[in-house]
Amino acid sequence: MKFAFTAIALLLSAPAAAADLRPDQVAFRQIYKELVETNTTYSSGSCTAAAEKVAARLRAAGYAESEIRLFEPPGHPREGGLVATLVGSDPRLKPMLLLAHIDVVEAKRADWTRDPFTLIEEDGYFYGRGTVDDKPHAAIWTDTLIRLKARKPPARTIRMALTCGEEGGGTIVGAEWLAKEHKDWIDAEFALNEGSSGAVDAAGKPISLAMQAGEKVFQDFRIEATNPGGHSSLPRPDNALYDLAAALLRIGAYEFPVQFTDATRGYFAARAKIDGGEMGAAMTRLLADPRDDAANAIVSRNPSLHSMLRTTCVATLANAGHANNALPQRATANVNCRMFPGDPIDNVRAQLVKAIGNPAVTVTPVEPISPTPPPPPLTDAIYRPALALAKTYYPGVPVLPTLLPGATDGRFLNAVGIPTYGVPGAMLGPTGDGMHGLNERKSVAALYTERDYLFDLVKVYAGVK
Repeated sequence: MKFAFTAIALLLSAPAAAADLRPDQVAFRQIYKELVETNTTYSSGSCTAAAEKVAARLRAAGYAESEIRLFEPPGHPREGGLVATLVGSDPRLKPMLLLAHIDVVEAKRADWTRDPFTLIEEDGYFYGRGTVDDKPHAAIWTDTLIRLKARKPPARTIRMALTCGEEGGGTIVGAEWLAKEHKDWIDAEFALNEGSSGAVDAAGKPISLAMQAGEKVFQDFRIEATNPGGHSSLPRPDNALYDLAAALLRIGAYEFPVQFTDATRGYFAARAKIDGGEMGAAMTRLLADPRDDAANAIVSRNPSLHSMLRTTCVATLANAGHANNALPQRATANVNCRMFPGDPIDNVRAQLVKAIGNPAVTVTPVEPISPTPPPPPLTDAIYRPALALAKTYYPGVPVLPTLLPGATDGRFLNAVGIPTYGVPGAMLGPTGDGMHGLNERKSVAALYTERDYLFDLVKVYAGVK
């Protein structure tokens, strides 16, 4: 086993010289480069331009205009996207969907060591905004459709949706718009998406792969205390600012109950064996009894595990008062909740009200209201092929089912009945490789391995012979 880990570590850390690439890898690199070098930030970029470039590549690969749908949500000319279809041979099989967002987080050139919108290969890494989130999947899915177009048609129809707005900043999310307004364009038996990241240690050795089945969704709540106020020289006991402060302290001290999904039960069962010791024993006890407070306290020392086990809510903004010499008439705060899959907004609100314990303080969900779908089932038909192929591409590296503490566009698809899974293959270093931050980077060799792994996985799901 030690040899297998060492071999994979070398694979993921070694630079892949362009001269050593296979012709199909060269073609993929060109797609990836084009996407990274197309600015798709909300402030100054264009997802529509990126979608048009992908459409041109699909046309060159033999796709007809009827198989390519470029779209722009009304009033959002720079936030367009693309839906493409590779028609399968068996109409009895419902399509599968490949989903990726092509917008990226803002990146200021002055802050970066390198131009964020030039793909730079250096010391075994690709540098650039979007090299991790989420242009690898957009490039891999595009490359997959191009490669499969040259083959015998798959049994199952494959659809691909490249959308804008996942990273925020705008007023519309392309995946949500498609799910609500044009579900027929993307309807599928299941979808493959971002949302799962394996881990490597500081030396580049893979620790785990992940397959995400379910994600927490975020919802903001407005916490508000009001008061007639008055002159600051005449303090009164029912101060709106004090009421708000007390409410936030109580929210901060409140622990939502432990919950499990099928995926997180599998995750913690596997982690218990991997971690061992006090932590592993506590995980085992918590699986047997989610109300075991002592076990919960041990497992929750890890912030990531703590978040995976429950709904979490945290204060993020506050505002109060209207003059230095006046008692505050209004004090408000925003509390951002990351809700466990299937945990209804009304239930979360009720727990916040209970935690605050003051009827004078109101708790109101802030628009937009997030969907709270239950997690998709991690069926054998989805999970087993991912496990089997991982043994070939990542020998000796465990694949753990997981729940994403954050949120992706998958929440909108899950909400309309399209089970959406974060596929294995992506790996992040201990510091996150600059995702959403400065100098974002992706291991060159790891990207090519991920691309081969996902190509074969799509072939299995689609019934490619």
